Amino acid sequence: MALYSYVRTKRSRSLVPRISALLSLTLISCGVLLLLWILYPIVTFELFYSTKFSSIIRPVPNDSIAQTITKDISVVLASSTLDYTKASTWFPQAAAVTTSISNNGYTLSIPKLKIENATVTIGGDDLSKSLVHFTGPLPGNFGNTVILGHSTLPFLYNPKDYKSIFTRLITLTPGDRITVTTDNVTYTYSIEDLKIVRPDDLSVLMQSYATSSLTLITCVPPGTYLKRLVILASLL
Repeated sequence: MALYSYVRTKRSRSLVPRISALLSLTLISCGVLLLLWILYPIVTFELFYSTKFSSIIRPVPNDSIAQTITKDISVVLASSTLDYTKASTWFPQAAAVTTSISNNGYTLSIPKLKIENATVTIGGDDLSKSLVHFTGPLPGNFGNTVILGHSTLPFLYNPKDYKSIFTRLITLTPGDRITVTTDNVTYTYSIEDLKIVRPDDLSVLMQSYATSSLTLITCVPPGTYLKRLVILASLL
């Protein structure tokens, strides 16, 4: 008969390693999701939309799509501290542009995007509360009426939310209609062209008094502030 016997007992595992592993996994997952959040609008825009404007966007020689995306990401990170719900930050070199129009504002509708009677504020700066008449005459007059509107990630689009109202401008095509109502008079504009410019390209703000035109501007790729999508329309 054995004088000694060994009994194996279960050791109680410490919760600390489990908690540490769970915390690490959570942080890594958050980091990956954040990266995908930044990459998604840039990559999809470069792959599916930039070719649509290939005759307007002038790529830097020898720059591949991967290099372009990398540069765009760095710009996003560098400008992340700016408040782009403020119209004055969109064209830094034109921040001093003002209008002397004495009018409380007007409304804008884009049937194709289900935007109905959106408020356009004259001389305003807060794009989270309305569209902003940035420069130019009142609609219906000779000159170039320039209106800014905010955009966001496509899956957050809501035509009644001013923080996302212009998200789907990129889907418009020449011939689509825009209506503007001011002083109980409605003006209809037909889209003539779409182009994409850099924030330092102020040519889209220039005035020509030979015709009556309307320019809508938002940021692209949606969810970022890298470039400006410009919709050019003429009064019918």
